[in-house]
Order: sequence, then structure tokens, then C-alpha cells
Amino acid sequence: MTSTVEVDTLRPPRQEYLDRRARLTEYLSAQHLRAAVLFDAHRVMYYTGFAFYPTERPIAAIITREGQVTLFVPRLELEHAEQTSHVDEVQIYEEYPGKHHPMEQLADLLAAPPSAESVGADQDGYPWVYGYSGPTLSEVTGRSVVNIALKINHFMSVKSELELMLIRESMRWAHLGHALLQKYTGIGLSEVEVSQRAGQEATSAMMAALGSDHKANALGFFGDGVLATYRGQVGKQSSMPHITTSGARFASGDTLVTGATAPVWGYYSELERTMFIGEPSVEQASLFQHMLNLQDIAFANIRAGVTAASVDEHVRAYYQQEGLQAFWRHHTGHGLGSRNHEWPFLDVGCDVVLETGMVFSVEPGLSHPEYGGFRHSDTIVVTETGCRRLSYYPREIEALTIHTNH
Repeated sequence: MTSTVEVDTLRPPRQEYLDRRARLTEYLSAQHLRAAVLFDAHRVMYYTGFAFYPTERPIAAIITREGQVTLFVPRLELEHAEQTSHVDEVQIYEEYPGKHHPMEQLADLLAAPPSAESVGADQDGYPWVYGYSGPTLSEVTGRSVVNIALKINHFMSVKSELELMLIRESMRWAHLGHALLQKYTGIGLSEVEVSQRAGQEATSAMMAALGSDHKANALGFFGDGVLATYRGQVGKQSSMPHITTSGARFASGDTLVTGATAPVWGYYSELERTMFIGEPSVEQASLFQHMLNLQDIAFANIRAGVTAASVDEHVRAYYQQEGLQAFWRHHTGHGLGSRNHEWPFLDVGCDVVLETGMVFSVEPGLSHPEYGGFRHSDTIVVTETGCRRLSYYPREIEALTIHTNH
């Protein structure tokens, strides 16, 4: 992990990027790779500080094993890249598709001898998004391309002290957004108007508190401020974890599942809670308690040295023990950082060994077609002896019951 740095701003210092590159270039040398070519927007941002919205125009970061870093961007991104990145040079192409395809121009940048050496890449060419099409990296370079995406994922999964600070800051504003979401929720109101009110008020407070450092949100890919929302998870619809916002109106007896986060210099936290409008029924309270038990089992089994799979196995054993398999929908959790979902996953199919500094959501849930969804999500960091919760919003049913006279 990166050594601790003193900062008086949320903006990551250049040294943070240099430390990240040092680990990568050491790996490139050990693997006898000439350079790493990164196309994924989050990976480019991780190594250069350049945040961009991917379109049909290819963008790539080239990092040689000597540590030289080049950004390859379309002309329309030149000033943006020069102002916001930590790189040695910015190379441009005119436009996509152009008369000379951008991938062919990228190959020219990699043509320096020794040409026979392999290169590493997070994928063999720019992804086919927004109508893009083009040749692979191996086709245009004539070199062997080694996929290093999993290694990059591992580097990104172990957070530095600065990254943990940014995730904590994200959580601080997610908490405020969620508190306002809960405060403004009431019978007859629309989930859309409540979410917008809570998010706007929390974002205004964030801007006032952080001042110029609120430019952090320019490095977020999922919104420009605090997000506090229900995403359609209202009443029986809350049993569908990834349903979309429908403009539902709140009614007495509803089970609600929330979500809150905030981008801070490209980093995210995750906070979700199950709430009720009016006193929960016996059945709702029982399912809520099972959900807490599932999450507590996950907390108790997370620590450095165990596998991600083993955590999910312990959680799934509780579903079977209590006869709850019919209400299972997803794995126990996922990595968090510059993405709201990152590798690795707390899943029976993920044998990754947990390391100190890895950050996860912990969110085993229950989905009942009659009583709704029951899921808390807390952001945790792995420690040598266990895990530390970075989210501190109340978990208890009493604190999450919205009284009907509200």
C-alpha cells in the first residue's frame, strides 16, 4: 500500500499517481512487457487523474516500463486532458473514425523498438461502445497483447490511506443525503420528489463545506453530487434489488430500500437501508431481523487472509439453516472504490484472498414477493483481525421506522 501522505486538500497529490505507477512498472518489468495500454475509463483515471466520459472516440493511457506516461485522446479532449491529468505528454488524433483510424495512430505510438516485445493491456483494443468499431490492439501493432486487467484490478482493490480518506468523505455526505431522504419521506409523496429534494439539499451543503475541493465531483462518473434515492424500491417493488425508479408514491405499510452515495475525487461509498412507513408487521420485523443476522455473519467472517468465497459461504449457510433460500437473490457484497461496483466480489465463486485495505459493500438481503426487500449495505475496510465499518448510519428497526404522522 502507498505510504501515508499528509494532505490539506481532497485532491490526490501527484505522488499518489507516481506510487501507483511504480507498482505497475515493476510488474511490467517482471513480466517482460514493453508497456501497459489502458482503455477502461476508471483505470485511466486511476493512473493519470484524467476523468472522462467514454464515447465512440477511443482514449487510452500508455505507461511504459520505464514510467513514461502518455495520454492518447481525440482533439476535442486536448485541453481537458492537459488541465486535469498527471502525465508526461498528451498525444491527439483528429476525430473518429477519420481517414486514419485512431487505433492505427495508437499503434504508431507503440512502434518504438524493440518491436517484438509484448505489451500488456486491460483489453485487446477499445471497447465497442456508443457505436465504435475498429481493429484490435494486437492487429494494429502486430505484437502479442497480454491481458493484465486482473492484475490492475488487484492493484486498485488495495486502497491507500488517501483513498480510504476519500471513501470516508464520500460516506460523510452519503449519510447526510440519507438522513434527509428519511426526513422528507412521507405518505402520498413521490419517491422522485423526495430523492431530488434530499440530493439537492445534501449537495448544496457539500459544496458549501468543501469549497473548491467540491470539484471532486468532476471525477465522478455517476452523478454530480450526493445521490439519495429509492430507485423504485418502494412497497412490494422493493423485492426487486435493481428495479428502476417508477415515480411510486409512499403508502402506509410500505417496505422501502434506499441507496446513498457521493463522488469525492473519483471515489464512492455505499449506504443502503431498509425502512418502513408505519410500524412494521410481525412478518416484516422477522425478515428484517434475518437480514441483520445475515449481515452480522458477513462482518464476523471478513478479515485479511480468508477468501472472499468463504465469507459468502458462511452467509449462504444461514439462508439454508433458516429455510430462506427462496428469498436469496445475490452475493454478499462487492468491492468499492473508483467504481460503485469493483472487483473482487464476496461470492462463492471468487477465491481471492482478502487483504488489509480492501474495501467492500456488505449487503446480503432477502426478497419477499409479498413483504418486499430487506437489505442494508454498509461500506467496510478489511483489517488484519476483521473489518471496520465506514458507514455508521443506524441499523436498528426502531431508527428506520417512519411514523405515519411524519
